[in-house]
Amino acid sequence: MDSRVGMVYDPPMDLFSASQASHGTSPLSEILRPKTLDDIFGQQKTLGPQSKLGQMLRKGYLPSLIIWGPPGTGKTTFALALSQHFNAHYVHLNAVDSGAKALREVGEAGKDRRLQYQQKTILFVDEIHRFNKAQQDVLLPFVEKGDLVLVGATTENPSYELNRALLSRCRVVIFERLSEDDLNKIVKRAETHYAKPLDKILTEDAHKNLLEYSDGDARRLINSLEILYTFTKDEVEGPLLDVNDMRELLQQNPLGYDKNSEMHYDTISAFIKSIRGSDPDAAMYYLARMLDGGEDPVFIARRLIILASEDIGNADPRAISVAIAGLQAVEAIGLPEGAITLSQVTTYLASCPKSNASYMALHKARELVEKTRTLPVPLHLRSAKTALAKDLGYGRDYKYPHNYPTGWVEQSYLPEEVEKTAIYEPTTRGFEKNIRDYLSWMKLKKDKE
Repeated sequence: MDSRVGMVYDPPMDLFSASQASHGTSPLSEILRPKTLDDIFGQQKTLGPQSKLGQMLRKGYLPSLIIWGPPGTGKTTFALALSQHFNAHYVHLNAVDSGAKALREVGEAGKDRRLQYQQKTILFVDEIHRFNKAQQDVLLPFVEKGDLVLVGATTENPSYELNRALLSRCRVVIFERLSEDDLNKIVKRAETHYAKPLDKILTEDAHKNLLEYSDGDARRLINSLEILYTFTKDEVEGPLLDVNDMRELLQQNPLGYDKNSEMHYDTISAFIKSIRGSDPDAAMYYLARMLDGGEDPVFIARRLIILASEDIGNADPRAISVAIAGLQAVEAIGLPEGAITLSQVTTYLASCPKSNASYMALHKARELVEKTRTLPVPLHLRSAKTALAKDLGYGRDYKYPHNYPTGWVEQSYLPEEVEKTAIYEPTTRGFEKNIRDYLSWMKLKKDKE
């Protein structure tokens, strides 16, 4: 026990030998955990012998690392394997319950270990994105001097969550969700451990559903396998569990989806881009993922209103009305029925003609205002509410369009300095083609006059 920190620092060999020696009591996740870098599968592009990082590690160079990837992809296993490979002292902290004081104490212990025993200290920080800036800054001098080799694990985009100073001292490593082939390798290892094929427990459809349910998460698969094998351990040739039996036994949870994580931003981004790209199938897919993951339906409805103006605009002026009605309906009835409304609005907007002309017009207008600042409003357009304003010529010579046969009359509305500037340029798609034709007709009429 290290009294300064209040946690046990087990050498990596003890960790691995313990997991091997106590198969009867250790969870299956510890029993099946890969022990060396070569045993880790699913991350060959990042860690394999042909990868640059894999070659660096195998040649004895160990930089500080930030491992970014979904849950259950082997981040903790990788850190443990590193400590074994480099015969380094291993310290495991979770950013949720560790503060600056603990980090300093671990850093000072690592410094002593480096100077006295020339031994590396690997500090594995789970959920490192939960450290605030001050806590991240505490790590900097220890990482910089080599007192600690930081291995931080995160499910969030490091560039959003970690400060630049810490990121600049670490190499970001991306772990990908495991493929079906990788998951089947885990199944094979479980079958060997239990000396019982999985097809003696599950039907073929249930086996396939188990892999789908695992969703590339090795931890979820291993925990499921442990439940299945434990439940059927006394059955030699019992009836096979079908999909419904397995789902009931595992109490399968909804899709992994965190409304405060990067997945939230990635999924809503894909949803909006699918609608913008007029792909209702893809839009409905991402809508279903968000709804099944517990996303706030009001948030989705509000984003649809934004899209109706930004990406459809006057190509179909009804789009904004449909989107607003959708929000009102969702707020009124909630889920689950509100999902039907969101589906209607999503498919309608995805199927509309698209135009961002009004959105771009706003940008052009703002750029013009930024460039020209407060140009004087032409006198004939100014308000003539007071006697002084009238004496100064405000409103004089203004032509009221409704007094003319076509409801239009030639006169200038922009300040003189920017009078010829084109801001709104309608497309030829959808209803906006009618707007374009009308504006072209007015321009032709103006040229004739």
